[in-house]
Amino acid sequence: MTQAPAPLPTVLVVACALVDTDGRVLIAKRPEGKALAGLWEFPGGKVEPGERPEQAIIRELKEELGIDVTEACLAPFVFASHAYDSFHLLMPLYLCRRWSGVVTACEHPDLAWVKPSKLADYPMPPADAPLVAWLRDLL
Repeated sequence: MTQAPAPLPTVLVVACALVDTDGRVLIAKRPEGKALAGLWEFPGGKVEPGERPEQAIIRELKEELGIDVTEACLAPFVFASHAYDSFHLLMPLYLCRRWSGVVTACEHPDLAWVKPSKLADYPMPPADAPLVAWLRDLL
């Protein structure tokens, strides 16, 4: 009898597709030294214990991009569910069209504002890549 593989822990992370007035989406290059370094991703990060997803994305956008976002400006859009080797990632993606401050690369080596139709030209982590079709088709 074959034994079922051990269940993977589920990790909840949040991401945000910032959309500018020209309809472009912001993506960020993962820094060296991190898993999947050099790939492009939507800004965001892990939800801390006791933190709501909306609080986490507001915190992450401040830390990563130096911008302030209010919860009212976050629209839940779609989510990714992806099994990596050692964990299962669940990642809601929010849309945001309003923020205060200037988008700055605080934690990433590079940022890019990209038309949804061109997002597939940027190599992304396996969990982020399926979200591109949703953005391309619905923005």
